Amino acid sequence: MANRGPSYGLSREVQQKIDRQYDPELEQVLVRWILAQCGGDVTQPAPGRDGFQQWLKDGTVLCRLINSLHPRGQGPVAKIQASAMAFKQMEQISQFLQAAERYGIAATDIFQTVDLWEGKNMACVQRTLMNLGSLAVAKGDGLFVGDPNWFPKKSQENRRVFSEDKLKEGQSVIGLQMGTNRGASQAGMTGYGMPRQIL
Repeated sequence: MANRGPSYGLSREVQQKIDRQYDPELEQVLVRWILAQCGGDVTQPAPGRDGFQQWLKDGTVLCRLINSLHPRGQGPVAKIQASAMAFKQMEQISQFLQAAERYGIAATDIFQTVDLWEGKNMACVQRTLMNLGSLAVAKGDGLFVGDPNWFPKKSQENRRVFSEDKLKEGQSVIGLQMGTNRGASQAGMTGYGMPRQIL
């Protein structure tokens, strides 16, 4: 995994396209939020994509983050420990991803462990953290720390209940998607097979 050499040709072009999706401004917002959310448990990372990746790579910061979004003592990750072993780091990242999915993030919005550990797709990591922040704000359970304006607002369900009379009334209306036959006539049409009359 870590012994991969540089990529060439199409692989290099694809990797460059993925790298261009990384947003340094979003990185600053995410760092501010994680530092505020976790309190004094985490330290400031080095600026830049590589610094952000190294900061999150061992999974401890991510596990502290997801635990801070639950009531004290009820965090989904029971044991958080820093380790230099690749297997342990990847295991902690996996624990974060499973906890994030249980928290409510769609499986399609979650990055893969290798995206972060190898630093191949840090833009996807950013999107997952941004979705997590948006969801934490939308839950409104008082556990979110920071400025809610840092994240886009999630849409809320707006259920409508109609009476039976209103529903019956709607059945008699022809929707515009079905088209209309007003003003339709056969005026000006010629018989089948006849040449068109051009005046």
